[in-house]
Amino acid sequence: MQTNNRVLLGMSGGTDSSVAAMLLMDAGYEVTGVTFRFYEKDNNTEYLDDAYNLCQRLGIRHITYDLRDKFKEYIIDYFIKEYMSGRTPVPCTLCNNYLKWPILKEIADKEGIYHIATGHYVQKTFCDGYWHIKNGSDPDKDQSFFLWGLPQDIMERMLLPLGNITKTRVREIAAERGFMKAATKKDSLGVCFCPMDYRSFLRKNVSPASIKPGIFCDEDGNNIGKHEGYPFYTIGQRRGLGIYMNKALFVKEILPEENKVVISDKLSSLEQDEMWLTDWNIINPESLLGKDDVIVKIRYRKQANRCTVTMTGEGLLHVKLHEPLAAIAPGQAAALYRENIVLGGGIINK
Repeated sequence: MQTNNRVLLGMSGGTDSSVAAMLLMDAGYEVTGVTFRFYEKDNNTEYLDDAYNLCQRLGIRHITYDLRDKFKEYIIDYFIKEYMSGRTPVPCTLCNNYLKWPILKEIADKEGIYHIATGHYVQKTFCDGYWHIKNGSDPDKDQSFFLWGLPQDIMERMLLPLGNITKTRVREIAAERGFMKAATKKDSLGVCFCPMDYRSFLRKNVSPASIKPGIFCDEDGNNIGKHEGYPFYTIGQRRGLGIYMNKALFVKEILPEENKVVISDKLSSLEQDEMWLTDWNIINPESLLGKDDVIVKIRYRKQANRCTVTMTGEGLLHVKLHEPLAAIAPGQAAALYRENIVLGGGIINK
């Protein structure tokens, strides 16, 4: 597609996408807002009204796109399956890389719109012949960890108007322009379809017989207590175990077939110096594989560890950590960086 000044903006009806629309218009773009219907708790569609009303005030076109069936299939069902397999899912990563951005591009192609945009707090940069996602300027809101899976044909068309400003400034812009509802909206927290407690969500969405009490055991296999069901625990978990021994206890391993959760009183016993990634994406193999200055992160805004990445004969990415790291959970995402530039990432297999 030939470049033009048109942009399709993903609009949730929240603060970030609202201000993104304003900034894109300031920059001279012809903006169309699209609101995806992913999941509507208790059939609440207020966000659709908020997005529509904002577009009306700004004088831009607004469309909605119903993705509830796909969201259930690709994100919610996956989320449930991963926990029921004793793994730790990463729904926001999969949603961004395999649903939200690809469908933005798909709609833009149909509409003859070149640029695609969101209110993500990330930037992009072009180096060594490739587009890369780059950390946003606001360290408390940076979302680069979630976007390691995007292909070049999407990144080259991305506009990221919030990448170089802070969330505080975004709220100020909305207020200065009289959009007080947008300026004062609370940030969304956690996973959109179960923002508070995934355990209650699982109980409502799997058969009662699928989650039943089981055994906590120590590393030697000794019974040390009862748990509420293995899907309710994740590797490295310390709080909420319901067993007390006057010392810190950590989840070391989850055994779904036996409905057992292995507990250790030594965080060091959870340490690993390597991991293997599936479903990976590498932007430029020459800048990543075999290099000793790569950083891996396995949690959003936490932990940054030096590593060396190589390819195995089975097609996995092998991540050799320069220092051991505790609580590496199968199913989690691992994002690979050099300084503040995303080189790729994948899903932890083991």
